[in-house]
Amino acid sequence: MLKLGVLISGSGTNLQAIIDAIEQSALSAQVVLVVSSRADAYGLTRAEQAGIPSLALTSADYVDPLAADERIAAALKEAQAEYIVMAGYMRLVREPLLKAFPNRIINLHPALLPSFPGEHGIADAFAYGVKLTGVSVHFANAVYDQGAIIAQAPVVIEEDDTLESLEAKIHAVEHVLYPRVLQLLAQGRVVMGDNGKVSITS
Repeated sequence: MLKLGVLISGSGTNLQAIIDAIEQSALSAQVVLVVSSRADAYGLTRAEQAGIPSLALTSADYVDPLAADERIAAALKEAQAEYIVMAGYMRLVREPLLKAFPNRIINLHPALLPSFPGEHGIADAFAYGVKLTGVSVHFANAVYDQGAIIAQAPVVIEEDDTLESLEAKIHAVEHVLYPRVLQLLAQGRVVMGDNGKVSITS
């Protein structure tokens, strides 16, 4: 069973999708710790309701971001986390976390990378007028949204879509794709090649 640490900053809907997938036996994993960059994040309530230990930081803790990541890495190591899952975590992961969990930090992005990276991927794709966007799951590295891509799923932007309806469609795909990718990790089927590209074994 794969032991996961989950990093959040907000409502924690993807955390909930992971919890639900575990309860439904669709994901062979255990969330051993939830870390939030905000003490008022609703995701902490979700963790508490599921009986998952949590660690809540505040903006003051991030005045020294390296010290914050050292603290997070130590807590995740103590919880025996094997992979770290960023689920709406609005902070850049830095060297202490990347060194503690090399090629074991996973991020979710609401666009088809490398298109529309950054904090506003959904709004940027909608404003640009593309007809196809989607969701990417990738390994995190020291640069926002530039780690090796593990999986992607498309979302068609219809003529009558609004930004709000597109956001809802994107989130619905996230809640399916993320647990599915984590199950591939649990099965040992995600392989990082020497060329820096990811392959999925059968």
